[in-house]
Amino acid sequence: MIPVCVFAKPPVPDGVKTRLVLVLGNESAAALASAMFVDVWSSVTACPGVRPILATTEFRKFPVEIPADDIWFQGEGDLGVRLERIMSSGLLRAPAVIAVGADSPILTSSHIIRALQIVDANDAVIGPCTDGGFYLLGLRKCPTGLFSNLPWSSSITSQAVTRRLHRHGLKVAQMEMLFDIDVVDDLMRLYDYLSCEPLLAPATWAWYSRNRSLFAFK
Repeated sequence: MIPVCVFAKPPVPDGVKTRLVLVLGNESAAALASAMFVDVWSSVTACPGVRPILATTEFRKFPVEIPADDIWFQGEGDLGVRLERIMSSGLLRAPAVIAVGADSPILTSSHIIRALQIVDANDAVIGPCTDGGFYLLGLRKCPTGLFSNLPWSSSITSQAVTRRLHRHGLKVAQMEMLFDIDVVDDLMRLYDYLSCEPLLAPATWAWYSRNRSLFAFK
């Protein structure tokens, strides 16, 4: 069973989606994070041959029931340190490990299955985001310090990670680009996307239905 680790903070008010709080308020921002987590988690659990793992920052309640053994704590340090810790832990248990973010509810089971196929034939696979980050990373090897001193949360994060993987001699493949949800423009883009395919992320679409008054949606 390949661990697919969903990186997520507990979806509690004043703890998530801080760049959206001014528009949504703390409660609605937390509800959005919770809905997106449910959709991403559902995509992971629907994949055969994987072990869904919650890679989180602290022990708090999540909107789905998760066995204690499948909750891994990221620990201290910047994202690079925490990512290396989780990925290395996964590789102690399986020949490959995949990490996904909880901010891309358009991530489907098909994306994850494709990533599993790609990483089976390569050392690494990365799924870039339109903002320069990445929504998925899969590895078969995780050398010590692989993610040290990288520019996290920037427009060049995905490029920098890819260069680092190549520098360590890893064979890297890239998946299609998706987008994640960080700012109001992302919310509008996702609304347009889901209005055509609401079943793609049903929990997130339900959040939109409950919060129409917050936006001038088309």
